[in-house]
Amino acid sequence: MFEKILIANRGEIALRIQRACRELGIKTVVVHSTADTEAKYVKLSDESVCIGPPQASSSYLNIPAIISAAEVTDSEAIHPGYGFLSENADFAERVEKSGFVFIGPHPETIRLMGDKISARDAMKAAGVPCVPGSEGALPEDPKEIVKIARGIGYPVIIKAAGGGGGRGMRVVHTEAALINAVHTTRAEADAAFGNPVVYLEKYLENPRHIEIQILADSYRNAVYLGERDCSMQRRHQKVIEEAPATAISPRLITRVGERCAEACRKINYRGAGTFEFLFENGEFYFIEMNTRVQVEHTVTEQVTGIDIVQAQIRIAAGEKLWFRQRDVALKGHAIECRINAEDPFKFTPSPGKIVSYHPPGGPGIRVDTHIYQGYTIPSDYDSMIGKLIAFGDNRDQAIRRMRIALSEMAVEGIKTNIPLHLELMHDARFIEGGTSIHYLEQKLAARDKASKGK
Repeated sequence: MFEKILIANRGEIALRIQRACRELGIKTVVVHSTADTEAKYVKLSDESVCIGPPQASSSYLNIPAIISAAEVTDSEAIHPGYGFLSENADFAERVEKSGFVFIGPHPETIRLMGDKISARDAMKAAGVPCVPGSEGALPEDPKEIVKIARGIGYPVIIKAAGGGGGRGMRVVHTEAALINAVHTTRAEADAAFGNPVVYLEKYLENPRHIEIQILADSYRNAVYLGERDCSMQRRHQKVIEEAPATAISPRLITRVGERCAEACRKINYRGAGTFEFLFENGEFYFIEMNTRVQVEHTVTEQVTGIDIVQAQIRIAAGEKLWFRQRDVALKGHAIECRINAEDPFKFTPSPGKIVSYHPPGGPGIRVDTHIYQGYTIPSDYDSMIGKLIAFGDNRDQAIRRMRIALSEMAVEGIKTNIPLHLELMHDARFIEGGTSIHYLEQKLAARDKASKGK
């Protein structure tokens, strides 16, 4: 086992990794920008290194600075968390070439799954169901593009091969709009990801977003840890996640989960990962794989009892998986609400000083956050300030506990999206379960229309 790990991230995930390390008896080094000097995880770390100014490009994305920090602190491994450099194959390669262990997949695996086209090809070869789409990148010839789209059937969605996080996508409903949309998406993809390659997929009208969590070691042992429903989204960003998903056959989950585990063995995957699917009319369609720990890993931890972050560390240290698929048993239901520092109705960021903070508690309540009373939320990063998780014997109990926890949680001095979460916990369609990925945006659009009509 490692003696010292450098955490190359910030916010709640930096604290989450730190806690996992402390439980394993591992010392931690935290790198931080000048904006995060007063962060809780910086104060609690064994060592900390300031690596630059608030701008992420000069600090959390500054690969030479992070490597140097690992060198001067005699760290043995680097945990990238999620976001920032967590799925950057060049960073993973640089870490390993510098003599450290990257707590995540091999660089070549990150590259394979980071390119959406090669990822689709790999999943097809492993028998994982994919959305009907173009065979590889779209050609330059407009006539060929039109022919491909006709074969798929409208509506279609144009996707950037190097995209992610809900960016680099455009839906096309008519043939007349197709070619212009392809040109626009290519230009945007080149500007955003440095890769103009795009491809086509069938656009599913009302799918759910279901994902399968996996763990795989370096000895081709792989298991899946059930599924999560992450359909409550706004602008392709998840708002609420839960495990397990409602109204999906366990037999179907088993079939898809086994294929995901087999795919991991075929691509020599190592560490934690998530297969993301669209689910519509009883069918799963692979869309992408996240080669890192997910924000919503918490709900899987609650229903399986498996610490996914510790598993990442143990696997990176060379340990074999200490359990088999038959040992994985889901118990109860867990729901996660992402708590953001933002206006709950306009969704504008709300950075600033927290003048008062009261976390919720009680049976089945977990709060993953780095905030505290007197902490100032910087304006330089993502607005998520924490995650509130409610666990119950069943979904109804989890929802009731979440309502209580949200009503107890107080964050004063800034605005948060807690009122939106409270509203959703009483929403009839959410309570029923099985909403599509478009439901929340449609609900918000209807509310805005109604308010403007008054």
